[in-house]
Amino acid sequence: MKKIIFMGKTGCGKTTLTQAMRGERITYHKTQYINHYDCIIDTPGEYAENKLLGRALALYSYEADVVGLLLSATEEYSLFPPCITGMCNRDVIGIVTQIDKADANTARAEEWLRLAGCNTIFCVSAVTGEGIDGIYEYLAQ
Repeated sequence: MKKIIFMGKTGCGKTTLTQAMRGERITYHKTQYINHYDCIIDTPGEYAENKLLGRALALYSYEADVVGLLLSATEEYSLFPPCITGMCNRDVIGIVTQIDKADANTARAEEWLRLAGCNTIFCVSAVTGEGIDGIYEYLAQ
């Protein structure tokens, strides 16, 4: 199975998705540092939000086969600039999280990820489990 690194802003659901994919009970846990699991690298949102810490994400992306850009369906803006995936020499997929929320706008989040350069996008809910199988299948290829 391919290894994936999750990147996104604070609160977008990286750790929650990690817990769901690992079959753990979902509990709030603030990620303080980069965590390595079997096939998942979970990163703190501050690394994507801060230019100096963002360099660490670039470095850690070399330890993964796939980069997963996470964007919550409830976000009011995208952290990812247009065509950002062109800077990466790994497969980059988009993951829209929190699709089960009442104020979710999945179509808008998908469009923002397409603008960032993601051709493959998964819409997931860590709470209901919807869409997670698609990520597993992608990583198993």
